[in-house]
Amino acid sequence: MPNVSVYRSDFPILNEKMNGKNLAYLDTAASAQKPTIVLESMRDIMEHYYANVHRGLYHFSQVSTQAFENVRGKVADFIGANENEVIFTRNATEGVNLVAQSWGRANLKAGDEIILTEMEHHANIVPWQLLRDQVGVVIKVIPVLDDGTLDLSMLRTLLTDRTRMVSFTQVSNVLGTVNPVADLVRTIKSFNPDIRVLVDGSQGIVHGAIDVAALGCDFYVFTGHKLYAPTGVGVLWGKYDLLSAMPPYQGGGDMIESVTFEKTTFRAPPQRFEAGTPAIIQVIGLGAAVDYLCAIGMDSIAAHERTMFDYARAAIEKIPGLTHYGTAPGKAPVLSFTAAWGHGSDIAMILDKQGVAVRAGHHCCMPLMQRLGVQGTVRASIGLYTNKADIDALVAGLKKAREMLS
Repeated sequence: MPNVSVYRSDFPILNEKMNGKNLAYLDTAASAQKPTIVLESMRDIMEHYYANVHRGLYHFSQVSTQAFENVRGKVADFIGANENEVIFTRNATEGVNLVAQSWGRANLKAGDEIILTEMEHHANIVPWQLLRDQVGVVIKVIPVLDDGTLDLSMLRTLLTDRTRMVSFTQVSNVLGTVNPVADLVRTIKSFNPDIRVLVDGSQGIVHGAIDVAALGCDFYVFTGHKLYAPTGVGVLWGKYDLLSAMPPYQGGGDMIESVTFEKTTFRAPPQRFEAGTPAIIQVIGLGAAVDYLCAIGMDSIAAHERTMFDYARAAIEKIPGLTHYGTAPGKAPVLSFTAAWGHGSDIAMILDKQGVAVRAGHHCCMPLMQRLGVQGTVRASIGLYTNKADIDALVAGLKKAREMLS
């Protein structure tokens, strides 16, 4: 298990005060803080060898290009993939949109069916709705049970000979539910091996080792900023035979082989899907974050997060008047709750004054909130730098909020 006191020192922002109080950052599920190695890697390229990539013959361009492409290899190793299957995007949202607009527009027609789940982030709902409005596909939804798990018995019922895509989150950003991805994929593929499966791994890849081959899915997306990397960079992984058959998502420089006014020919994946100047500095930061996490070990991080989560859950459950959402065994370190004695936004603002950063609202999961019968929840989420002092500050802040709001 990692020594959290050592790793906390890697995050400069944790030394900052918030409203005059020690910062207890418990919003990692929304966006993780950045270690010094990530900050320094981005500063280093900007100060010492920055240039546009893939295009210049001069030394700085060659060095920048090599550093950029090295990250593709790091990410491939991190998720058990081949380098030519790793596409850099702006975020997970763009990854889902890319698949919907490229694979979906090329392969789906009116009446074809897409299956989602009731716990999806808007990023894995809206792109498919846009495709529905463009093409006429039908969207079906797997319900969520009271404990926050999927009603897996409904999957077999929803699968038909018109099903073409099943897209679901690996881990719920509200409930912390860890979906059995490999089992779901086996069920889907045994029904029809030609059904494509996309997994939103934005919350999953942060909390444990990922092997996309073992998962068995066709596409996997994640975002960098939840993985202790910068904003503005994400990854779409796809099986190469699927990617090579997909048309470009956007057009421009760096994704072409030749251009005339009569015809343009396109490069092979992944470059086909990386039009224009990429997020060079952010990609370098992503590579540094992957190095950092690998040096600690994802299993060690998961063990520490589990210890902090168990400590937090035991402490918070002692506070009267709270309703907790998501009780699935083995859930990720996310605590979502409402209070009978106060509105979530009021609670979050009181916690803010105590130096405690949590998230309150619908967490970009409005259909799930409707299923839970609430407008929103307060969410505290744990990262590799979370310690018991953070949890104690949260508990003390909640007790203060209860006193003020009751």
